[in-house]
Amino acid sequence: MDKIEELLTRGVDSIYPTKEELEKVLRSGKKLKLYQGFDPTGTNLHIGHMVGFRKLRAWQDLGHHVIFLIGDGTGQAGDPSGKTKAREKFFTREELRANAVDYVKQAGKIVRFEGENPVEILFNGDWLNELKLVEILNIMDHVSFQQILERDLFQERLKLGEEIKYREFFYPLLQGYDSVAMEVDLELGGSDQTFNMLVGRKLVKEMLKKEKFVMTTPLLTDSEGRKIGKTEGNVIALTDNPNDLYGKIMGLPDDVIIKGSEYLTDVSIDQIRKFKQQDPLNAKKQLAFEIVKQLHSQKDAQEAEEQFEKTVQKHEIPQDVPEVELKKETPVNEDLLVTLGFATSKSEARRLFEQGGVEIDGERMSEPPNNPVKEGMILKVGKRKFAKIKIKG
Repeated sequence: MDKIEELLTRGVDSIYPTKEELEKVLRSGKKLKLYQGFDPTGTNLHIGHMVGFRKLRAWQDLGHHVIFLIGDGTGQAGDPSGKTKAREKFFTREELRANAVDYVKQAGKIVRFEGENPVEILFNGDWLNELKLVEILNIMDHVSFQQILERDLFQERLKLGEEIKYREFFYPLLQGYDSVAMEVDLELGGSDQTFNMLVGRKLVKEMLKKEKFVMTTPLLTDSEGRKIGKTEGNVIALTDNPNDLYGKIMGLPDDVIIKGSEYLTDVSIDQIRKFKQQDPLNAKKQLAFEIVKQLHSQKDAQEAEEQFEKTVQKHEIPQDVPEVELKKETPVNEDLLVTLGFATSKSEARRLFEQGGVEIDGERMSEPPNNPVKEGMILKVGKRKFAKIKIKG
């Protein structure tokens, strides 16, 4: 598989209008201007974002002009993609720009913002916030009400009796206009952004009289369609420390191994195919190692793997268990797990006890003992969370 074929197939869901047309352009030697947009509505990115970042890096490595677009304009409108209800909160441009600092820093673990052929950073608020009424009306003239209403998520809202705000209706046009303003040749994005990106393709064709390709990347999901890295209680952030990152990946279901290895690593396709005949544990360990190596370093990946093998596979207690100071009368119960950050709520803490996920000095607890803590007590929750108790005073 050569570099162009890999670019067009690995970690790719669909290409519009066709893979063959885009391949013809690339093999002619033409360098494209392309982008992916991000509305910074939070501060932490997760491994699901790595799929797009790695594809941007592949375009960058082949010498194309890559733009990392910060949606400080579109973010104010609020992307309705994946939302079964209208948003209750909308972000200001100032909030979005502040969050963008973290987005760029985290994306910089994969794409190059400096050095050879650096990725360019742009903010769509620079042109969207300057649009005049007649310009907005002209954009709206290229897309019909019926075309927007046909969007599957809006149809779902109608069936559920949920409201659809005109603010959300206008979002695809704002995102679509980004392609016009930057005069790009291609837009990259997750498959959940297909509708928005195709609106941009239509606007480019009608307003600029040129072709715009769309490349969608698959969403990283398990066999039941749940997004990996974003699900509540299963967030795998790009900012996670190496040990937590490695451990969380090892906690993923086995059906993620093949897709995760294809989308998130440089492991060859031939080797990935062989994973199906391997012990899933070893294949998943390689996946975890490769991701930690990318986001941190090879040394960090090796140490994280050793830590996992000691604490999870061999059930050893790590040497550097963090100490926590508590009053001597503090009881060992659900509240303690919440206080230590080992559970997000008392109900979750109760489930951890009931499911045998809590150990005290190596003894598994099926219910909270409610005894006071003791000096030097080792509390273990799940497979990777430890605390050594130090009595205050």
